[in-house]
Amino acid sequence: MPMNEKPKAHATDLDPAGVANLVNAMFEDRIPVIHRLGIRIVEVRDGLIVGTAPLAGNLNYQGSMYAGTLFGLGEALGAVVFAANFDPSRFTATVKDVQIRYRRPAMTDVRAEASLAASTVARLKREADNAGKAEFVLDAGLTDTAGVLVATTHGTYQVRRL
Repeated sequence: MPMNEKPKAHATDLDPAGVANLVNAMFEDRIPVIHRLGIRIVEVRDGLIVGTAPLAGNLNYQGSMYAGTLFGLGEALGAVVFAANFDPSRFTATVKDVQIRYRRPAMTDVRAEASLAASTVARLKREADNAGKAEFVLDAGLTDTAGVLVATTHGTYQVRRL
């Protein structure tokens, strides 16, 4: 879909699997590097956001997952909060700051999880409608297939009225 076209369905009209599919299609079209890294959103429900990245195709020279893939996976979860809760014809989102702490090499596929309380989402919607912008913080844990924490991210995102 070209950048100037609006999506056919709004994420809030879809079931959780539909939201994940919509976001993955958005990544493929609008943020192709995320798609090329193999980053996929696999679950969106009840404030929980889960994404994955494969080790295959993302190896660094030491045989572990490339740091940029880990960063992209953690950062991309913020886009899901926006896509699942805001009308893109009325609002846009931007990343204000993301910090990552690499804890140990990722030698397998990686799963990232973050959650945002329903009360926080409600506040964001109110603030964005009333003030034209709203900020949120999203913390994510990135784990390998054994459940070992390989990295954490702390991101600040902003939603703005168009």
